[in-house]
Amino acid sequence: MAVGKTGYFTHRDCWLHEMGPGHPECPARLDAIEDRLLITGVGDALERCEVPVASLAEIELAHDPMHIAALQGLTGRLEQELAAGGPEHRQLDTDTSINRYTFKAALRAAGATLAATDAVLAGELENAFCAVRPPGHHATHNQAMGFCFFNNVAVGVKYALERHHLKRVAVIDFDVHHGNGTEDILAGDERVLMCGIFQHPFYPFSGDKDPAPNMLNVPIPAYTKGMDIREIVEMMWIPRLEEFKPELIFISAGFDAHRDDDMGQLGMTENDFAWITTRIKDIARRFSNGRIVSCLEGGYVMEALARSVEAHLRVLADI
Repeated sequence: MAVGKTGYFTHRDCWLHEMGPGHPECPARLDAIEDRLLITGVGDALERCEVPVASLAEIELAHDPMHIAALQGLTGRLEQELAAGGPEHRQLDTDTSINRYTFKAALRAAGATLAATDAVLAGELENAFCAVRPPGHHATHNQAMGFCFFNNVAVGVKYALERHHLKRVAVIDFDVHHGNGTEDILAGDERVLMCGIFQHPFYPFSGDKDPAPNMLNVPIPAYTKGMDIREIVEMMWIPRLEEFKPELIFISAGFDAHRDDDMGQLGMTENDFAWITTRIKDIARRFSNGRIVSCLEGGYVMEALARSVEAHLRVLADI
């Protein structure tokens, strides 16, 4: 295995999806990350990798075919309306909409996760980060919501289980919002352990009541600070992960729990994200041959997002 080799998966299609002027989940998020990696030199330590488009059969590992067909059909109608002078976006809910490029971008984001999974399991990389959008952890088996269309991490988990025949896969989600979509898709699957922290009560107002036994949900109140979150990780996540002994770890890497991000009200800093990444990497090296696939979720204040991704990648790449 190429120990210490970190893959970086992104594609220009992920810049083409946008949901209208002023929307926080915007292409500039990826620009901020790219700029930070260039300025700091961190990008030089990463292995840039090709990103395919996920097939519809691969998306169906985690999603209802009717959900996929509905998004594809909406895209076709939007393109027809655009050709006739219609609007550039079609609204799915109050904060989620598509443009003509969204469906392709969502397939590309999931494709990055699958390519990263293949490369890590083949031993070509120790770990990988997917700088992709749209994000995925709110997308349920049959519904797009919360800026998400296909659940990149859940697709990757199902792919690792069904196509690579792994027996134990862990998911870590430290986004400020509960990963309700990932839970919807993976709840009750004994081959999966999902560990999540999230602000509560807060969008999507779930995760606190009767989770499945394979879901370790830790709702935390607004204004919880980083040191308290570290204690939760150490006392609750780590023992369960050690008991579970994952063969591969996925991370839903949302950085909107940063204290400078006004999307939520948690008090984490980039140092806290680095610390959590270090603890997860310790588990991965003990049980998973170091194998981690991390996928970008939230993070909406550009400077805080960029610094946090840099800190996350420094740990993954040992720099």
